[in-house]
Amino acid sequence: MTIENRNPKIDPYFSRSKKWKGEFEKLREIVLDCELNEEFKWMHPCYTFQNKNVVLIHGFKEYCALLFHKGALLKDPHGILIQQTENVQAARQIRFTNVQEIEEMQLMIKTYIDEAIEVEKAGLQVNFKKDKEYVIPEELQDKFMEIPDLKSAFEALTPGRQRAYILYFSAPKQSKTRTSRVEKYLPHILDGKEMDD
Repeated sequence: MTIENRNPKIDPYFSRSKKWKGEFEKLREIVLDCELNEEFKWMHPCYTFQNKNVVLIHGFKEYCALLFHKGALLKDPHGILIQQTENVQAARQIRFTNVQEIEEMQLMIKTYIDEAIEVEKAGLQVNFKKDKEYVIPEELQDKFMEIPDLKSAFEALTPGRQRAYILYFSAPKQSKTRTSRVEKYLPHILDGKEMDD
């Protein structure tokens, strides 16, 4: 482990972790060996190159993972990068369930990290899908016709807020459920608020 890149402020995160303690320690060792700087972002150890986020260590109930911030740009010759949900555009994970698996994949992991560093050195960016490319559900379009101020209020929202509403409204299979979601959040949209406000 490269000592000068290790951040002692993050040691408590690793010492407190129970479920993935050994896995986290091994992943930390591998990542720091790639000479990235260790920081704490989004309540997780995050590893940067020239202040650019490269990879993050995090754990879930079923697995722990390395999250590559621009994983969509990596070649992935081994087919091990996972897109968490269909709405995640840039990040990709390599998932692990035990220390042995991490040890066996150590060289492969370093290759992926090295490529992620090269992506940052080259200044490459993920081409995000534009919000206009998201299909507005019919139930919301109907409300736009019914309440003209709603369309104006929706278009005045930030692109991120628009996307959040579109994804939330579009998720249910049944039109009845989509309609009830739209109706529930009409006041929020008319007030220019995000879903959690």
